Amino acid sequence: MLIAGDIGGTKTDMAIFSSEAGPHAPVTQGKVHSADYPSLQAIVKEFLAKANKPVDRACFAVAGPVIGGRVKTTNLPWIIEETALARELNINLQSVRLINDLEAIARAIPVLRPSDMHTINVGDPVPRGTIAVIAPGTGLGESYLTWQGSPYVAHSSEGGHSDFAPTDERQIRLLEYMLKKFDHVSFEHVCSGIGIPHLYAFLREVEGIPEDPQVAARVASAEDPSVVIINQAAESGTRSKLCAATIELFVSILAGETGNVALKFLATGGVYLAGGVAVHIREVIEKPAFMERFTRKGRFAELLGRIPIHVVVTPAGLVGAAVCGLENSISEPVLT
Repeated sequence: MLIAGDIGGTKTDMAIFSSEAGPHAPVTQGKVHSADYPSLQAIVKEFLAKANKPVDRACFAVAGPVIGGRVKTTNLPWIIEETALARELNINLQSVRLINDLEAIARAIPVLRPSDMHTINVGDPVPRGTIAVIAPGTGLGESYLTWQGSPYVAHSSEGGHSDFAPTDERQIRLLEYMLKKFDHVSFEHVCSGIGIPHLYAFLREVEGIPEDPQVAARVASAEDPSVVIINQAAESGTRSKLCAATIELFVSILAGETGNVALKFLATGGVYLAGGVAVHIREVIEKPAFMERFTRKGRFAELLGRIPIHVVVTPAGLVGAAVCGLENSISEPVLT
């Protein structure tokens, strides 16, 4: 059996899978807060002790660039290596695989079920066309899939760390505001769970949108301010004007970058939005403003209007890690 995990900056999903049941039917599953643990090894050891199930291989999707079987996590103070992980777990593993978390989500796309996604734009998909993935979670991830005979092949990237490019006067002011805080302002700084509090502060400090004192206190004391801002933006009756404006600005930036990704990869097979933030603000993404911003690409507006857009509503990173681990169970070398 396979132990697979999706290791994010905020939470870690862990599960055990069998070849017979496949990537959608974990034998056992659990979730923990990543920062509560000193290492991935600690999480895996605790999970296996509770699960009490024998495993002979492992695959973990990690938020960060995996190079030569090694990764320094982007939003956690961890360095993870395949061989060291296999050794320190002290169990009889035939293989250990580390993959980028967005590569994992991309690997999940071809096996998604209709219930695993919600369509924003039906579009006109090109058979075997390139597929793009953009995932605002704690950070911002991007990846893509290309058709190479059969099946689709997933590719990772660190596109979320590319330079933030404003698309209107408000976003220009936002960039000017952010440049006072950071030498390099990436899309992740303004289009992720990390970025949402920056947008909130910008709209309060620069644009003077009033802040409700009670909401301000909740944001200031929250372990994850973005969760409070998202919830207050949607709260009926006590909806915060500042929080609502924050999420509207966020969606505007997300739509523009989603269009950028679609153009860069020529994603005629579709674009998939994943990540916890996308799921929680899906109702805002569904509004016409998202498609208007997505297609605002001059001469390529009509092309982008034909590209399907879906929001992934299942833990695709875990599914993708399972797909990778189960597919590679025969070909992987034994680690010593």
